[in-house]
Amino acid sequence: MNPTELALGQAYFWVCAAVAIAGAVTTVVAKNPIRGAMGLLVMILSIAGLYLALHAQFLAAIQLIVYAGAIVVLFIFVIMLLGPDVSAPRDNRGRLPRIVSASAFATAGLGAMLLLLRTAPPLSSGKLLPAAPTDFGNVESFGRILFTDALVPFELSSALLMVAVIGAVAVARGHHKSDSRERRAAADSASRTSDLSEPKATPSAGVTATKTANPTKVHAYEVAS
Repeated sequence: MNPTELALGQAYFWVCAAVAIAGAVTTVVAKNPIRGAMGLLVMILSIAGLYLALHAQFLAAIQLIVYAGAIVVLFIFVIMLLGPDVSAPRDNRGRLPRIVSASAFATAGLGAMLLLLRTAPPLSSGKLLPAAPTDFGNVESFGRILFTDALVPFELSSALLMVAVIGAVAVARGHHKSDSRERRAAADSASRTSDLSEPKATPSAGVTATKTANPTKVHAYEVAS
């Protein structure tokens, strides 16, 4: 590989890596869920580009078909089900558990990265990564790994998606029920207010109200002589 191709390859890698990091940060930081989903889509496309840099065309295609074509569409469906303007209520009562959980997750992630660095094989001279095997990324090797060593994680991922769909439907039903209760309460309050504000009709002077024998008529007014 000549220096020009090596420089282009490194530039392609760094551009894809930077775009992937930007998409990930947008997904986490964006307050609008639509923008978060778009950031996730950008990150998925960048990861597919990194797979292409590794000559793993099959993994890149699966990344686009499964994640960009199915997972992001599922997220958009959930967002539209809940409403694009939906936001979690600000509740300070659960701040301490959230801080503790985030700290534990960050500590576990850093610990896993340190363990990977310690157990990784030493780098060869002048190369960041060793050369990939000849069958890396093709359909045969991917299918062999998917249905042998990675079978349990593959099935767990499908179960995780099913749980996410069920949870989204449950949250949406609760959201719609609370909205309907609020609308009914507002309608009842408005009707009571209108009943109190309307003046009651009273018979005028010289007019008396008497009941008639006809059951279809409630009141009849006779002019007193």
